[in-house]
Amino acid sequence: MDQGPKATAKERRHVFYDGRVQGVGFRYTAYHLARKYPGITGFVRNLPDGRVELLAEGPAEDLERFLGDIRAEMGRFIRGEDVTKGVASGNFDRFEIRY
Repeated sequence: MDQGPKATAKERRHVFYDGRVQGVGFRYTAYHLARKYPGITGFVRNLPDGRVELLAEGPAEDLERFLGDIRAEMGRFIRGEDVTKGVASGNFDRFEIRY
């Protein structure tokens, strides 16, 4: 019973990736990895400065696994990550690639 509200509490991860993260299938990979976690919503997009922005919301455990999957798949292209944790806004109903 103790886990009820905690299990459903959603968080946010706002991540900026830099390195050689554009033109290597980063957004496509993130999108397909997110599909493994039905509770993950948000978006991924390229930025004009060469970075990739990812905003994901969902259960904390799923977010950590999702971001770990991205590191495992795309780590060779990532030079740095700037991650901000926060409270989920609830503004998203799916995870998508933005252009």
